[in-house]
Amino acid sequence: MKIAFFDTHGFEKEVFCKINEKFDFDIDFLEIRLTAKTAFLAKNADVICSFVNDKIDSECIEILSRLGVKLIALRSAGYNHVDISTAAQNKIVVARVPAYSPHAVAEFAVGLLLTLNRKIHRSHSRVRELNFSLDGLVGFDLFGKTIGIVGTGRIGQVMCHIMKGFGCRVLAYDIKVDTDLEKDGVVTYTDLETLVKESDIISLHVPLTPSTHHLLDRARIEQMKDGVFIINTGRGALLDSKALLFGLKSGKIGAAGLDVYEEEEGVFFHDLSNKVLQDDTLARFLTFPNVLVTSHQAFLTQEALAHIAQTTLESIKEFQLEGSVSQSKTVSSI
Repeated sequence: MKIAFFDTHGFEKEVFCKINEKFDFDIDFLEIRLTAKTAFLAKNADVICSFVNDKIDSECIEILSRLGVKLIALRSAGYNHVDISTAAQNKIVVARVPAYSPHAVAEFAVGLLLTLNRKIHRSHSRVRELNFSLDGLVGFDLFGKTIGIVGTGRIGQVMCHIMKGFGCRVLAYDIKVDTDLEKDGVVTYTDLETLVKESDIISLHVPLTPSTHHLLDRARIEQMKDGVFIINTGRGALLDSKALLFGLKSGKIGAAGLDVYEEEEGVFFHDLSNKVLQDDTLARFLTFPNVLVTSHQAFLTQEALAHIAQTTLESIKEFQLEGSVSQSKTVSSI
């Protein structure tokens, strides 16, 4: 079975090659992103393997269908970059990695929070210039603070437990209540409005859907406590970037840790150090001392990469043998 592996990155190729020794698939590693313009490169491939910033819209899927592709294997949990309905109409199965390492993402979110709160990034830059002053580096104890966790799926659950360990009051919002979290006294579930109003820190861990697009907009931000910290390791468009900019400039938002950005396509995962950044909003974020932007790396641990590769190749093998992928990893029917 031949696999066209789009948007290949060095950090994952070695892992996939090693694990593929057990499967012996014919993998064509392509550095280019999958879009309607590049889909022709999947000629003769049975399977497409896609990364999170590929653009698999209806036009792209129609081309893949004409080329005979029957399976799109996503190297991610999220699938908002795929036109699921068009895939279903063309009888193309879309498989994902429903969980790889929730600890990786949750721990990174905490890392963003700690770095921003204790000004570690600023201190590091100062000391490298032999400036050992402590002025402007005052943070606060996390103990006793209220953190709002939006989304208590696998990642959100880990985040709740970590923050409970810090001695925080943990509020949670999700359309589905995790009774174990509540029963064990880890969290208190509440509505989104209450969470937004009472939290000192808000961390986003929900998938991007039409109902969660700009979940935190200007109206929500205006309801927040003055000086609130916002951490987003979910999807960029959960947070309205223009509203976030307003909140930072007005002082309503005390700090923001962003591992994702709603216009990250074509920017994140690329070396643009010799170019002029064309995104004015992102460029503005990079000027704030209380904003930390990372390039969608929260998932990037050895354990997560190995699990992504193993699950992805297992799904492809399952499809090869049975013509389908187990429901827990399939999003075609969602």
